[in-house]
Amino acid sequence: MMTHLLTRHIKVRFFFLPIICVMSIFFSINASSESQGRIHVIPVSGDVEPGMAAFIKRALEDASKTPEDICILEMDTFGGRVDSALQIVEFILDIPKGKTIAFVKTKAISAGALIALACNEIVMKKNTTIGDCAPIAYSNEGATMLGEKFQSPLRAKFRALAKRNGYNETLAEAMVSSEIEVYQLRTDKETLFMDAREYEELPQDKKDSFISKKTVVAKGELLTMHDEETVELGFARMSVDSLDQMIERMNLQNYPLIRNDENWSERLVRFLVRITPILMMVGLAALYTELKAPGFGFPGIIGILCLGLAFGSQYLVGLANYTELLVILLGILLIGIEVFVLPGFGIAGITGILFVTMGMVLSLQDFVIPDPSFPWEMDLLVKNLSQVLGSFLLAFFIALTVLRYVFPNLPFATKGPYLSKTLKHSRADSIESFGASSGDQGIALTPLRPSGKIKIGQNTFDAITEGDFIEKGTPVAISKISGNKIIVSRKTV
Repeated sequence: MMTHLLTRHIKVRFFFLPIICVMSIFFSINASSESQGRIHVIPVSGDVEPGMAAFIKRALEDASKTPEDICILEMDTFGGRVDSALQIVEFILDIPKGKTIAFVKTKAISAGALIALACNEIVMKKNTTIGDCAPIAYSNEGATMLGEKFQSPLRAKFRALAKRNGYNETLAEAMVSSEIEVYQLRTDKETLFMDAREYEELPQDKKDSFISKKTVVAKGELLTMHDEETVELGFARMSVDSLDQMIERMNLQNYPLIRNDENWSERLVRFLVRITPILMMVGLAALYTELKAPGFGFPGIIGILCLGLAFGSQYLVGLANYTELLVILLGILLIGIEVFVLPGFGIAGITGILFVTMGMVLSLQDFVIPDPSFPWEMDLLVKNLSQVLGSFLLAFFIALTVLRYVFPNLPFATKGPYLSKTLKHSRADSIESFGASSGDQGIALTPLRPSGKIKIGQNTFDAITEGDFIEKGTPVAISKISGNKIIVSRKTV
């Protein structure tokens, strides 16, 4: 009996052993594939603006869900808004160290260079460039480089990113300020990059210890590097012919590659963000036209739709929230009270306009009060305020033009209240010259409540009663004539 049980136990073990082995191999392969991670390619293309920042935030959040995943930012940009670039930098810094690579596909200029330096590594494609991040402003004279007040916080950011990712801090600062002159100094053991002012402060024996001195960035110039220079100066890990070659040389061939392109909704939002001033102008003009026209119709729908798209696009890219919406709605409510309830135009109307203006300005930026340490925020506030006030002004003139020249000529408007009152039955001369006199009798062509029209013979006159209401078709008689006013009463039998 004991022998039989032992034999049976051995048979069971030999039966399940192959199954256990196969399952172990399957789970080990599955676990290995999961731990390997994936490569996420995120394009950074076109103008750096809030729409791009929202897209990159979404893409990085998707990529960071798996710790082993690698993010490659494919750079092709001349730059754009500083605030949006700084937002993207913060999103990148939230990714674990060693997981972000900037692949410069074509160019990474200005704000693009700032984004690239935030990545843990930089790889350049052949014949590409990076650098030149001086803050500039546009005027009638063209592009003008902003002064030290603007350059200082950007230099500090470049230094911090360079220190974090192992790039030379002095060379990084030279991308921002043209006043920095950088030397390349060689000794028997090392190569140094030093600011000219720092070099001049060295003791003479230290200067004599350098084998060679070469000017890398001349004073008055900004550091802009091509692919070979980035490798030589320690910014880029390598220069390659393509993204595939980079992946191969970094031994990432077995990583599944995922391209995170913008979806249709993100492309639509980026487009709406660019035309937000136009949407605000058209929306305000349409609402003003609706206020001046009776009833609620096409202009009101267009106005609400345009303002909704303008605010909604800013909300989706993270610049606006419910606070701005409440401020705008409160302003519209105050304006409505001023127009429909209170006589004249006073405090409620002015306050409403201020609230709408404030809400629209705040919906275009991610701050309330400009931070003195970020001087571009004041410039952005002035720009946004100019856009909103300009939209108000243009909307007013557009609405006046529509009400004066467009509406009266529309087919559905010719039968409306705009043209129903004509001068066909008016009389500029005295009543007596048209054959009306006291005692004449006729009938009421319209209800007299108390004014309306009467017919005497073949002539039609405007008439008024002394307070009585007279229905249409009732016989009337002229009681008296006062100037051009005909006063009538019911005809007595």
